[in-house]
Amino acid sequence: MSLQRWLPCLAWGRDYNRETAAQDGLAAMIVTLMLIPQSLAYAMLAGLPPVTGLYASMLPLLAYALFGSSRTLAVGPVAVASLMTASALSPLFPAGSPEYIGAAMLLAALSGLVLAGMALLRLGFIANFLSHPVISGFISASALLIAISQLKHILGISAQGDTLPELIPELLRHLPDFSAPTLLIGALAMAWLWWARRHAKGALMQLGASPTLAANLSKAAPALAIIVAILAVAGFDLGAAGVKVVGAIPQGLPGLALPTLDLDLAGQLLPAAVLISLVGFVESVSVGQTLAAKRRQPIDPDNELLGLGAANVAAAVSGGFPVTGGFARSVVNHDAGAQTPMAGVFTAAGIALGVLLLTPLLHDLPQAVLAATIIVAVLSLVDLGAVLRTWRYSRQDGLAQVVTLAGVLLIGVETGILLGVGLSLLLFLWRTSRPHMAVVGLVPGSEHFRNVERHRVIESPRVLSIRVDESLYFPNARFLEERVNELVAQHPEVRHLVLMCSSVNLIDASALDSLEAIAHRLGASGIQLHLSEVKGPVMDQLNRSDFLQRFGGQVFLSQFQALHCLDPDCVSAPGAGSKGEAGQNRPQAMQDRRQNQDTAV
Repeated sequence: MSLQRWLPCLAWGRDYNRETAAQDGLAAMIVTLMLIPQSLAYAMLAGLPPVTGLYASMLPLLAYALFGSSRTLAVGPVAVASLMTASALSPLFPAGSPEYIGAAMLLAALSGLVLAGMALLRLGFIANFLSHPVISGFISASALLIAISQLKHILGISAQGDTLPELIPELLRHLPDFSAPTLLIGALAMAWLWWARRHAKGALMQLGASPTLAANLSKAAPALAIIVAILAVAGFDLGAAGVKVVGAIPQGLPGLALPTLDLDLAGQLLPAAVLISLVGFVESVSVGQTLAAKRRQPIDPDNELLGLGAANVAAAVSGGFPVTGGFARSVVNHDAGAQTPMAGVFTAAGIALGVLLLTPLLHDLPQAVLAATIIVAVLSLVDLGAVLRTWRYSRQDGLAQVVTLAGVLLIGVETGILLGVGLSLLLFLWRTSRPHMAVVGLVPGSEHFRNVERHRVIESPRVLSIRVDESLYFPNARFLEERVNELVAQHPEVRHLVLMCSSVNLIDASALDSLEAIAHRLGASGIQLHLSEVKGPVMDQLNRSDFLQRFGGQVFLSQFQALHCLDPDCVSAPGAGSKGEAGQNRPQAMQDRRQNQDTAV
């Protein structure tokens, strides 16, 4: 059982048959046609020779098939990880140099070890610190940055930079030197890829193709663009006209070799490796869970960590760079009918065949076509509307999203995401440091308690019922004391105060000290503190202290039980016309709210 826990391949491999292999093989053919141009393009984006993209698309797929839990996730180079790789390595070595390639392999190894270590320690929850607004802002900003950085290849000019303030002036300065043939090839390639992405399936269906066949054929649009571009460059000798081409690509499978172990360099790359690991894991597991839910298949985050870790180590020893699960190709793999990770193994075999036989044919491949492939792919990731949606719903989350987006575009990839994560955590601490606390009263004719400012309720003159809508821990412990003092001062006739803890999931040591201080101060004023609706785990925690024996009050199972015990006359009194009926002295608009209102209770 333990072996199968870490090797999910044993589960699906036991029942693997010819029919499943045929479905996996068909999916692999489609993904291979899509992955070859993407691998070449993303290697170029990472600042590496194009062939390294093919290397990173073989052995990692085999490693993931052994340890990954998703049946349809397609692992390989992706745009965001490639950008982060270039951002980490470009300040250290010239792009494409042997030192740069070695550092990329070391970065992949470090990412793999970080992911595998997280899997063994079951630390997948750390990725939860990357909130969805931060990830959304990061991906949109990265996609914009990638698209703008690839314009130099479309224009056939030289422009260096990792941020918008660096890239845009460089592009404008070199714009007069653009190459017309290169621009024509790049523009046509982008137009074709954009049209194919949106309209090719419908056009093929109008010609009589089935929906499945039309969808599969439309995925081959990048491969067709590459073939036509190569023929055009070779036929019209466009290389002599200034069109930059990929050039000679080594033929043959990569040799296995460990990355150069340079401890100083590893220390420099480790922060980037951690960020690449976390971002890649979040992206990958999100895609895997979405696709698995469609077939009601399980996804184990720890297995995903181990599978991605093994894939990155495999990339490191085979001349590649950091990889993760890609959204677009995973969806294609799923929709094409892949049943198991064996589809990835077949894809790796197809890539290997391409490396052995096709690389000489790629000599005349224009870099502009690869850039067009990247631009069309990443622009689909841009969702600037999410910023407005998030801002309308939560200004705090919207602020974190805006800061992440702006930080990536203006300062840098790593700095941008760190700013977003840091701001998200600070805003969370600020938000929970001032928890919502409501005075609640009894809804007439029921045992429910609701906010006296929002509902028509009965209030006891002797019992002050306060609901705390947050866990109690060190950031809000002092606020709890201050708020209780304020509310008690507003109710001079109160002799009992009941803290309703239905929303409290934690009481840490600082909050416990605050409760003791509250109980002491209230006791000095002739008021007794009580608790109600305390959750089991919180009660277990309180039982490990002597607070329950010393604070002098009671712990009630429900707030109704507390009021019934402490002021039975209030519970039995008729609701209509009672002194405590909410709304009697409040604005008419508040009185007219429906009694059964259930929002912001």
